[in-house]
Amino acid sequence: MGENEASLPNTSLQGKKMAYQKVNADQRAPRHSHYLDNDDLQATALDLEWDMEKELEEPGFDQFQLDSTENHNMENSETTDLNLDSIQPATSPKGRFQRLQEESDFSPHYSRSIPKNSPCNFCRLLKILCTAITLFIFGILIGYYTHKRCPSSATSSGTLDPQSYHEILNGIQAEDIKKFFRDLKQMHISDEDTDIPKKIKTQWTSLGLEDVQSVNYSVLLNLPGPSPSSVTLSPSGQCFHPNGQPCSEGARRHSSQDLLFSYAAYSAKGTLEAQLIDVNYGNVKDLKQIAIMKNTTNQIALLKLGKLPLLYKLSLLEKAGFGGVLLYIDPCDLPKTANLSYETFMVSLNPGGDPSTPGYPSLEGSFRQRRSNLTSLLVQPISASLVAKLISSSKEPTQSGHCSPLELPNNEKRIIKMQVETVTEFRTITNVVGYLKGSTSPDRYIIVGSHHHTSYSYNGHEWASSTAIITAFIQALMLKVKRGWRPDRTIVFCSWGGTAFGNIGSYEWGEDFKKVLEKNVVSYVSLHSPIRGNSNLYYVSSPSLQQLATEKNHFNCSRRGQCSEANVSSIQMQGDADYFINHLGVPSVQFAYEDVKAQEGPSFLSEALFPKWATKIEEMDPSFKLHETIAKLSGEVILQIANEPVLPLNALDLALEVQKSLKGNQPYTHQLLTVASYLRDSAELFQSDEMRPANDPKERAPSRVRMLNDILQDMEKNFLVTQVPPGFYRNILYHLDKKTRQFSILLEAQEYCQSLGSNETLQKALSEVLNSIHSAKVYFKAGLSVFESALDGKN
Repeated sequence: MGENEASLPNTSLQGKKMAYQKVNADQRAPRHSHYLDNDDLQATALDLEWDMEKELEEPGFDQFQLDSTENHNMENSETTDLNLDSIQPATSPKGRFQRLQEESDFSPHYSRSIPKNSPCNFCRLLKILCTAITLFIFGILIGYYTHKRCPSSATSSGTLDPQSYHEILNGIQAEDIKKFFRDLKQMHISDEDTDIPKKIKTQWTSLGLEDVQSVNYSVLLNLPGPSPSSVTLSPSGQCFHPNGQPCSEGARRHSSQDLLFSYAAYSAKGTLEAQLIDVNYGNVKDLKQIAIMKNTTNQIALLKLGKLPLLYKLSLLEKAGFGGVLLYIDPCDLPKTANLSYETFMVSLNPGGDPSTPGYPSLEGSFRQRRSNLTSLLVQPISASLVAKLISSSKEPTQSGHCSPLELPNNEKRIIKMQVETVTEFRTITNVVGYLKGSTSPDRYIIVGSHHHTSYSYNGHEWASSTAIITAFIQALMLKVKRGWRPDRTIVFCSWGGTAFGNIGSYEWGEDFKKVLEKNVVSYVSLHSPIRGNSNLYYVSSPSLQQLATEKNHFNCSRRGQCSEANVSSIQMQGDADYFINHLGVPSVQFAYEDVKAQEGPSFLSEALFPKWATKIEEMDPSFKLHETIAKLSGEVILQIANEPVLPLNALDLALEVQKSLKGNQPYTHQLLTVASYLRDSAELFQSDEMRPANDPKERAPSRVRMLNDILQDMEKNFLVTQVPPGFYRNILYHLDKKTRQFSILLEAQEYCQSLGSNETLQKALSEVLNSIHSAKVYFKAGLSVFESALDGKN
């Protein structure tokens, strides 16, 4: 919505004749809200929800009009008994509006003038009249049964009724997902990244999905060297591989793939011998205390993964002058069921996309930057067992239910030598993209994304889980499509390549089609790593989709028949949703299972890729019922977004989330709270007035509905900021973890200000947040002006 639209004249919408009334809801004045005095901001969004009922219009006859054509939606009726004398009140899909009157401008009678003084025989006239009546009745019967039996384009693309929802979702079965999973897991992996994408493309095409494409990009990958990296203790000369195994010629010659792939992609390479300094989780406070006691220049940091984005912590270590980093996961941060003390893992230091073409797609002829490393630090992931050897710890990490964190005593000095070997090469990665075209809004896309194995990364099977789920949903969906149904909006199914190296496949495709996607993408539904545990179902959703995600809580039932409350939050999610959230401002949602302990621990442990952990998926979900639940939850959300006449995005929830993120006693938030209050008022007005097309049939023009949806799908774009710390989301609506509700960039800036005594970073962050909130307020006000101006034009 442009700035010039904000100045459009405001005209009162009061006095409009309403053809619907809201039922079973609290009565409230339209211009006043009790929300402003309520601490429970999230719950108030539900009271202002409105639903739209889609009207289907049948073309009338040109030469005559009949009583029987007044209600010609025969395909939705389950009876052939037409009684037009008594019209029952129509109810909206969710029962929140009831029709008060039927607006009809039909002429109920057909009359034809007979020429006067026409010489004719009475019998001849009677014969002609009988023939005409017979043909007329015969024509009506043919039209009726043809209309009833043939699928109507209007109803096939309309809002799905509950029976149709269940018909599609019931077609998703755990046994099918298990079959797809095992077929993918058993595939032979060649050196080239072609076998699995070909298999997925063939499978999707065989299920009936239209226009399935393989999209290739030549990108710069950082791969493991010919032999594993090593860490050597001085002066003893004890040499270890990243998993804690002693170095030997035999181990080097017969090193497994898991050992080779224990590395940090896009790290600097070489050898460094220096003092090992324990920096704990590596936040600003930790580094400030260490800098007071020790010289950190060109030293090696012992860093725990978890509490903050890895890229952010590495940027702090670079500023502090460190030359190398040994990265590990403390066993105390893992669920009790996960014994990974001797396991190695991989991380990527790539913020996203092909490093050789930053910000633009990797097309043939594009300028390429030769960037063999994205940091000056030597970074090497190591196992917790190796950390115990380096710090000479004799105690077990976990004893009698009590876990002791690993740490190097401050009074002890360790000199080590680390060697990092990697190779940088241009390789081809492949995305598989399939389209199910929409019937009424084919230029509006719901993107459903999973990822597949890339041949140059570790050989785990975690990817097969998400790919099997998306394939099972396609199978159930296409059975309905073959019977004549089609969604309103286009559903785009994507299987991304290069995810392990920094979401390269999704970034390159997004940059390739950026101009199209900026206008057309409605939402992104992520199926990245859906089974990470088996004890708790949680939802990650952008604020505007949280209400829709909460409504799906009826699926959240354990096998014991117990249902927990909806666990919905807006946090930074790992995986290929990154580009769509941070560069396009697309509302996104993700469902996944995880262990309760993992949810309580550091939120960025998922940055580590454990190949052997991925193979335990069948142990966590042997019946694949958890997979089925994820598929049905995601499928219902996809269907609702694809078919609701008005997008199920909530403007007021977004404004409420902004106010929640400013809670607290910080003195710098007062001005932000004032602007956030104005945003809430604008969103509240928009939330109530935006549904006038749903209330009044006179206002339910397709162009008006389209304007409404355009405003809803773009409202989160106002919260994309230009500058954020490395690893932080540019979309500031997403938090770092579930424990803190404040804006992440403000928390980081405040900590930086307190530790280093400079408020310049804080002022910049405050300006970014202020401009975002103000932009959203102007956006909603401009939207209201557009609708009011449209009404003026009609009147």
